Amino acid sequence: MYKLLLCVRYLQTRYLAFICIVSVMLGVATLIVVNAVMSGFSTKLKDRLHGVLSDVIVDTDRSDGFEITDTLGKPLAPDQIVERIMASPAGPKIAAVTPTIEVFAILQFNFRGQSMTKPVRLIGIDPEGRASVGGFAEYLVRQHGAAKPSFDLTPEALKQHEHNRERRERADALQVPNVPAPKALVPDPAALPEPDDAVMKKDMPVAKLHGAVIGYTIAHFRWRNEQGEVVEEAALKQGDDVTLFTAGGSQIDGGRIRPVFGNFLVTDYLKTEMSEYDQSFVYVPLDVLQQLRTMEGRCTAFQIKLKDYEADKKDVVDALRGIFDPRTGARVATWEEHQGSLLAAIDVERGILNLLLFMIVGVAGFSILAIFTMIVSEKYRDIGILKSLGASNHGVMSIFVCYGLLLGTVGCGLGTALGLAITDNINEIEMFLTRVTGKAVFPRDVYYFKDIPTNVDPWNVGIVNVGAVTVATLFSLLPAWRAARLHPVRALRFE
Repeated sequence: MYKLLLCVRYLQTRYLAFICIVSVMLGVATLIVVNAVMSGFSTKLKDRLHGVLSDVIVDTDRSDGFEITDTLGKPLAPDQIVERIMASPAGPKIAAVTPTIEVFAILQFNFRGQSMTKPVRLIGIDPEGRASVGGFAEYLVRQHGAAKPSFDLTPEALKQHEHNRERRERADALQVPNVPAPKALVPDPAALPEPDDAVMKKDMPVAKLHGAVIGYTIAHFRWRNEQGEVVEEAALKQGDDVTLFTAGGSQIDGGRIRPVFGNFLVTDYLKTEMSEYDQSFVYVPLDVLQQLRTMEGRCTAFQIKLKDYEADKKDVVDALRGIFDPRTGARVATWEEHQGSLLAAIDVERGILNLLLFMIVGVAGFSILAIFTMIVSEKYRDIGILKSLGASNHGVMSIFVCYGLLLGTVGCGLGTALGLAITDNINEIEMFLTRVTGKAVFPRDVYYFKDIPTNVDPWNVGIVNVGAVTVATLFSLLPAWRAARLHPVRALRFE
């Protein structure tokens, strides 16, 4: 009992103990905040990567799609390949499958009289099928969360398209030179009658306007006004037309690839808040892209959603590798394997940063070592009296070890409370610092997240607390051992 009483008394009366507590508190709070922010960014990044890529991806580098044939050597269409997948041992574990085409392309559009071009990743999809595997409808702006998204144009988009067409016609009319009208001719009764436009257009096929979903960053840009405020402006509105240039999928003319292009109207935006996707992804109807690239009945990838990803991913991947021969250029991988290098870089960065920040707790441990050494030197007489009254070496050592444990526990408790409070109000703190310094700590024109993402993992908080308490206790062992070795006669010699 005397050990606990002395520990509590030392904790209440020693100002040096306050320094130890503050050191541990700051180290623990820093680790909790940094871990929460990095975990928030990592979780959001993984969520976006998983959503855009689906659970399992089967793709190929062949420009004309997969080379899978039936028993007669006839190439299989995407629907037939899907039937083969569902008939395989992996079929009962698969929730949805959808074929896609993904190729590079150049996007061209006009903005303020200037011709703009951007390299993009052109993806042909069936919107309902793509929504069934996840990672598409939830990122759409106009059709957010729609069960059956589509590329259909809204009345507002059609109105914008008509307005753009009339504006171009007026601009073309202004550029036509002023040519005098020809003299009136006397009609010849034997001549053919004037063509009737209504009759001619009656049987002509109506050109269909195809919609496209554009990455949000492609269609919008941000800039700062004179007041320093971030202003967002749309470069492509719904109904504006764009031209996409890419390479034909079929090899013709002696095996050469020919360039192709198509015109589309913006019908919606994809906003994943990931700049890599929002500034490069363009979705168009699968059948239109197949026709444009002359690869009807072919595709370059399959997006697959599993019923239970963690339990079934290995079995499904093994079964699919039996269908898609790697020797033909086909690849089967989970979304984690597909983005393995990026996920590994995130984990390595997080581990290194935690190691560096844990040195703050190490500094607190050295301060505990120095302060405890001073306390032992000052308490020679008290230690001698305790030993003369019958205290054992183990008892004296326990006093200082428990003192270090108590300092670490109090510091960790205060540090955890401070770290959780900062994490919970980190966006308010960021806005306050921005107002005070005049410089954005978290610039929205760089990061398209609305707020700083955070994710508090109780497991990580527990590890940080256990590590800090362990460091505080270990660094108190040497001074405690010196106190236990002190002889009572030597301690009281000059008293």
